[in-house]
Amino acid sequence: MSGQAQQRVYVVDDDQGMLDSTVWLLESVGLKALPFTSGRAFLEACTTETRGCLLLDVRMPGMGGLNVQEVLRERGIDMPIIFVSGHADVPIVVRAFRAGAVDFIEKPYNEQLLLDSVQQALSRVPATPAADQRLQGVQARLDSLTPRERDVLLPLVCGYTNRQVAEQLEVSVKTVDLYRSRVMKRMQAETLADLVGMAIAAGLVDALQLREPASQPPRMSL
Repeated sequence: MSGQAQQRVYVVDDDQGMLDSTVWLLESVGLKALPFTSGRAFLEACTTETRGCLLLDVRMPGMGGLNVQEVLRERGIDMPIIFVSGHADVPIVVRAFRAGAVDFIEKPYNEQLLLDSVQQALSRVPATPAADQRLQGVQARLDSLTPRERDVLLPLVCGYTNRQVAEQLEVSVKTVDLYRSRVMKRMQAETLADLVGMAIAAGLVDALQLREPASQPPRMSL
């Protein structure tokens, strides 16, 4: 996989139309765009393994962009953040930059301006050997899973309940519980959020699957 293909942009916007158009724009130039409709959903999927830049809407229901930025800082997760807003005012812009934002773009944005800003932000994310080794470690752990553990992993990170997975695989809920604990142990994930972050980092699942799961739990083929 080339460096370009590995460049990821996490797009967080509660406006579905704006989210879809931004993802399309980024993917049209070869970037990997991962959409989230809320700051909380992004934070649930984000771990210290998450790499790339963040395109973050300032004003969203529940948790705004500035709050997301603050939580990332508290967790020690350092990624370049580009804020977008249709209602920017000076105090908000100042607060965002003081907290480390790399850019602040007003909606409706100029497409080339946005792309230039994203490329500049991505240039601040070096592909360090340590990061590559961590990703290789995640992939090695994925490869070590048994077929049944793989059957449980994907629906698990997509948000399906143990009962839904049990019905799909035609096994008992207790059996799914057992395989779930095995998956967590093999993947060295302390929480489900850690597991989701690993799956996203490895390209096993994208945020669209997490946001809009299919009617049946998906299966993975490795």
